[in-house]
Amino acid sequence: MSSPRAALIADTAIALIAERGLRGLTHRAVDEAAGLPAGSTSNHARTRAALLAAALDRIAEREATALPPGGLGTADRAGGPAGGDPRELLAELLAAGVHQALTEGRTLTLARFELALEATRRPELRATYDRAGLRFTAQLAQLLAFAGSPDPHRHALDLVRWCEGVLFYAVAGAGQAHVPSRAELWAQVGHYLDALLD
Repeated sequence: MSSPRAALIADTAIALIAERGLRGLTHRAVDEAAGLPAGSTSNHARTRAALLAAALDRIAEREATALPPGGLGTADRAGGPAGGDPRELLAELLAAGVHQALTEGRTLTLARFELALEATRRPELRATYDRAGLRFTAQLAQLLAFAGSPDPHRHALDLVRWCEGVLFYAVAGAGQAHVPSRAELWAQVGHYLDALLD
């Protein structure tokens, strides 16, 4: 984000989207919830489309920390130093990321799903949403290459579909009554990686 105020406005918009849905998101509502003077949000994002794009950009920025930029060698294992079997590290990393998105990051996940649906009707938002998805897929493909994937891009797409399915099922679907534990997710993604990479 370009400034602390811009980050505050985007974070407040995300919280409102998760709490009230897109109908509850207005410039005035963001000003009030953020404790900003009237008109502050309009000065930052003049249109509703700009406000939605700012929220989506902020979600992508915050979710980008789920995967380490330097690859698996930079990821600390739970209870141990970086290093070890790349496939096991990737399973731990994905399980931790999905679990975080279902717990502490639930607001971000819910707002992202709301914005994904809105993007089906707004081409300008679709472009922003797809750019963020491509960045995540490219990061994941690098990690899969390190873990020995013979087709990292295709396998990254498969893993993204798995992650998105788990997230939707547990946040907005029929499985929302039970948030899977990190251990459950680790076992699931481990089996999935074995099926992809063996």
